[in-house]
Amino acid sequence: MNVTRMSVVSVAGAAASAVLLCAGTAFAHVGVQPVGPAEKGGYATVNVKVPNERDNASTVKLEVSFPTDHPLSSVMPQPVPGWKTAVTKTKLDKPLKVHGKEIDEAVSKVTWTGGKIGPGEFQQFPLSLGQLPEDADQLVFKAVQTYDNDEVVRWIEEPKEGEEEPQAPAPVLKLSEPAGDDHHGASGGEAKSDAKDDAKDDAEKAGHKDEAGHTSETAAGGDSSGGNDNTARVLAVVGILVGAAGVAFGVLAGRRRTS
Repeated sequence: MNVTRMSVVSVAGAAASAVLLCAGTAFAHVGVQPVGPAEKGGYATVNVKVPNERDNASTVKLEVSFPTDHPLSSVMPQPVPGWKTAVTKTKLDKPLKVHGKEIDEAVSKVTWTGGKIGPGEFQQFPLSLGQLPEDADQLVFKAVQTYDNDEVVRWIEEPKEGEEEPQAPAPVLKLSEPAGDDHHGASGGEAKSDAKDDAKDDAEKAGHKDEAGHTSETAAGGDSSGGNDNTARVLAVVGILVGAAGVAFGVLAGRRRTS
């Protein structure tokens, strides 16, 4: 019985260790993550995330190469404290047309040096990219990570859909479909319609306000008339009482004289 329990515990422990090992391997890759949407034909901000996989060494250099089949006219690194940045450009065989201008060179590589990513740590390196291609669903960036013990890890294997993930996969940026012109046109139409509706609502509210004001004034006028009527009634009663008192006084005075 104890042997059976020990066997079950051993198998469970081995399975848990395998799961943790696989999870650690899966999440320890150099990757690229967009900040917001990365739409085809647009511009995007991305973070190159670099975890340190070694317990006895620190990452001291990172090189990221950009695809040559879909060159990017603009690649701007954001300064990272403690790190120096070098941008390498390459002449293009076929110039790119961006905003009506021809561009004959593009950034082919960005290198970060001078900093340190210690064991159990990671660092993000922000980049602004554009113009993203319209005829591609993703961009593959090849990264080279160098440790202070001179070990070099090349994250350059392109993942294939439907196949197992390579041992050292290259970072992949997934591109999304852009918002179409019809969508923007509909938005403009909706904005105009909303403006008309708002104007109509404002007019109706103004009308209701006038009606409410008129009703309030009428009510106030009614209350004033009612107040005047009440005052007149009180005065009339007072007048009757005064007259009655005068008649009574006259009768008493007459009786005294007769006596």
